[in-house]
Amino acid sequence: MQKISRLLFILFFISLSTISAQKSAIYTQESKDFDKALSLYNEHQYASAQLIFEKVKSAAANEELKSDCSYYVANCAIRTNQPNADVLMERFVTDYPTSRKQNQAYIEVAHYYFKQGSYPQALKWFEKVDESYLSYSEQDKFNFQKGYSFFSSKNKKEATTYFNKVANSPEYGSQAKYYLGFMAYEGDDYKQATKYFDEVSGEEKYKEKLSYYQADMNFKLGNFQKAIDLGLKAMPKSNAIEQSELNKIIGESYFNLKQYAKSIPYLALYKGKKGKWNNTDFYQLGYAYFMQKDYENAISQFNKIINGKDFVAQNAYYHLGESYLNLDKKQQALNAFKNASEMEFDAAIQEDASLNYAKLSYEIGNSYQSTPAVLMAFIKKYPNNANNSEIERLLIDSYISSRNYKEALILLEKNKSPENKLAYQKVTFYRGLELYTDGKYQEAATQFENSLDQQKDAKFTARATFWKGEIQYVLGDFKNALLSYKQFQGLAAAKETPEYKNVNYNVAYSYFKLKEYDQAGNYFQNQIDNLKDDKVRLNDSYLRLADCRFVTSKYTAALEAYNKVIELKSVDADYAYFQKALCYGFNSKNDKKIQELNAFLQLYPKSEYRDDAFFELGNTYVAENKQDLAIKTYDKLNAEFKNGSFTSKAILRQGLVYYNADKDEQALVKFKKVAADFPKTPEALEAVSTARLIYVDNGKVDEYATWVRTLDFVAVTDAELDNDTYEAAEKQYLQNNTKQAISGFSGYVSKFPNGIHSLKANFYLAQLYFSDGQESKSIPNFEYVIAQPRSEFTEQSLARLAQIFLKNEEISKAIPVLTRLENEADFPQNKTFAQSNLMKSYYDNKDYPNSVVYAEKVLANPKTDDNVKSDAQIIIARAAIQTGDETKARSAYAKLQTIAKGELAAEALFYDAYFKNKDGKFEASNEVVQKLAKNYSGYKYFGAKGLILMAKNFYGLKDSFQATYILDSVIKNFTDFPDVVSEAQTELNAIKSEEAKTNSSVAP
Repeated sequence: MQKISRLLFILFFISLSTISAQKSAIYTQESKDFDKALSLYNEHQYASAQLIFEKVKSAAANEELKSDCSYYVANCAIRTNQPNADVLMERFVTDYPTSRKQNQAYIEVAHYYFKQGSYPQALKWFEKVDESYLSYSEQDKFNFQKGYSFFSSKNKKEATTYFNKVANSPEYGSQAKYYLGFMAYEGDDYKQATKYFDEVSGEEKYKEKLSYYQADMNFKLGNFQKAIDLGLKAMPKSNAIEQSELNKIIGESYFNLKQYAKSIPYLALYKGKKGKWNNTDFYQLGYAYFMQKDYENAISQFNKIINGKDFVAQNAYYHLGESYLNLDKKQQALNAFKNASEMEFDAAIQEDASLNYAKLSYEIGNSYQSTPAVLMAFIKKYPNNANNSEIERLLIDSYISSRNYKEALILLEKNKSPENKLAYQKVTFYRGLELYTDGKYQEAATQFENSLDQQKDAKFTARATFWKGEIQYVLGDFKNALLSYKQFQGLAAAKETPEYKNVNYNVAYSYFKLKEYDQAGNYFQNQIDNLKDDKVRLNDSYLRLADCRFVTSKYTAALEAYNKVIELKSVDADYAYFQKALCYGFNSKNDKKIQELNAFLQLYPKSEYRDDAFFELGNTYVAENKQDLAIKTYDKLNAEFKNGSFTSKAILRQGLVYYNADKDEQALVKFKKVAADFPKTPEALEAVSTARLIYVDNGKVDEYATWVRTLDFVAVTDAELDNDTYEAAEKQYLQNNTKQAISGFSGYVSKFPNGIHSLKANFYLAQLYFSDGQESKSIPNFEYVIAQPRSEFTEQSLARLAQIFLKNEEISKAIPVLTRLENEADFPQNKTFAQSNLMKSYYDNKDYPNSVVYAEKVLANPKTDDNVKSDAQIIIARAAIQTGDETKARSAYAKLQTIAKGELAAEALFYDAYFKNKDGKFEASNEVVQKLAKNYSGYKYFGAKGLILMAKNFYGLKDSFQATYILDSVIKNFTDFPDVVSEAQTELNAIKSEEAKTNSSVAP
């Protein structure tokens, strides 16, 4: 071409001027550069070519050359992925609208992007092409590539149009039919898909893929055996994702053919969609295991179905329940059947699940709702169920077996049909026992009366009669208690009851409280004769028998009984030994009495009766005219018990001994000590009175008067008025004229605040206020008494004040009073009262170390009854939990289980389950929670907390369904306990978040 151009220049432009010659030279250079750039372009050196094309374009005067350069610059930009490539190409089209390269530009760019696999970009340029300018040979390539670009963009309608244009093309026909078949397959048009696939099935490159699609199509068409055959054939040539899907196709085909054993390995190898299984996947594998009676593996699949709310889930939960039943895991089965019974997708499954749920609730208890409520709900919802007669029988018995007497009673009160009277009699009796255990005696009495009204079961009539007597006894109505116990003894069915063995003991104590000691002693003897196995009651019966004989002056008989107590080495052996010594004194054997009292002091160095023994020994020495020994004994007493209840009495006795021996000076020293150290006490008044006799006998009345003026409780001039005022008030007191006595004593205290009788007057006035229900008014008078030196009124005043402060919840005031009572009490029951309430008060004040100190003191006392021991153990346990000392808490709760009843027993069981959970003993923990649900279902708070533990246990056992279902139920059913619901929600969120990693049906 260059030669021809030069020839033309020679022929036609030989006469051009010099300037024209220069232009020709420039054009020739541009042409060379353009050709060079074109050569680089064809060699795919687009960047270098682009630079030269741009240079040529900028220098060229020829529009066609500029047009070509613009075309190639844009093409180079596209092929080097420059960001402004499309702008350059659009500019080329705009600037040169008549360029013959315009359509070709679109085609080439589109083909380029198609080749690179950039189908969206390719489609963009294909859309710009004017198809009417395409040659026949270009049309097939264009239609196929544009069709495929639509296919890759999920535009199946347009893809189908273009693929159909080349369906018969020798070059592109097979590919087009393959994709047409694939789109029909994806659109579930298996007939059309099969048609296209069959047309290309002979070509090797499609065989691998076609086997997979054909297997899936046959599965979806219900041709399960063919799907299996094709799936097995396609498996070796498929990739990992396709193999996963083929395993699902083959496994589910076997499943649908009920060949469950064959389905299992294939279903198990399925990887899920995006690595996650849905509920149907878990159900099918679980059901296949279930049909093979491989219940453990069935459970492991079923329990992964979380949040399921469809037909599949209902079926899964039902078969999960059956699997658990076959493995005797009844609590788990109960939860599964409960869930299935609450779904309405299949009515038959719902009814059968409800039946199983009701039966299991009866059998093992139910923490969600009372067993009677479950059974009654079933009867109401399914009145025509063939099992209703059995359910009705279980309903009656469930009132007792579930021990949920409170809720059972509510249901029975609403349904007082004749056939329920027996159940009502039993439930009211057991509810009465619960209330008695909780210290709600009046409410318990009402329930025992309700039980007695029915008279359906003679045994329960007898038992209710006995416990009616127990409440009367506890409330201090000993006369009626005795009548109830006697009535119980007279009932024929009484001998068949557990209460009968101890009725003599109860009758004996009633007589004892009524001060009919002969009768009491006889019944304590009956208890001893009839029951030797109960060591605690045997010891106590001997002791009370001895006391009865002692009080009725039958000292020889008392001696025999006290000796039995000593022989049995009971906790009261020291008391018995002391009383034994007294018996010898009353039998006029003072030598033996002195011998035994001295032996007692040697044998029992820590006895509570040691000060009594010293005082009694001193008195006996006085009676035997052994004055020196008496003085020494009183000295020992005062040295060992510096502020004891006998201290003032012992010093007074020493003074009297000296007075009777005419040792006036020594006597006065003792009398003055009593008056100074124990003012206003009866001993002080007697000391002053006796000292007056000494002064008068010795003619020293002035000295007496001087001394007496130093005593603020003796005003000699006012003594007569003082005595008269006091005696008038005391007279009303002794005649039980409460109002007049209160008026008299308050008048005395007001007129004589430091009078001779001020101690007694304040004490009696306080007692009257207390008995009259004016407890707050009694406080200043009791406080006056305890502010004075110790007297016979101190201990009782401390006890009363403590009661008042505790009742008013004035803990800070109660603690110092209780502390004094503990240190100063002579009566063991007052010491126990002080220690037990100090224990509770310190705990309420969150002073856990001191609460534990006193709890351990209470437990160390062998005479502490079980109720107080339960309180002590619970204080130790709760304090240990609060302070993070779980080792101590474990021990305390374990001990509590052996003695606790009612709510404390429920709490102890909960913590038993709690610690087993912490130790990873999940099954053992669940067994305890089941026991809690069955035996203590009335205590909802611990029942709810126990369910959360059960959920944690199940999750620890890899049972996700049980865990999530229980937590869901807690959240729905226990809204009265926000802390429990909050804890359940936290646990549920954590489990769902973890499970969402493997189950596509779980929302995190």
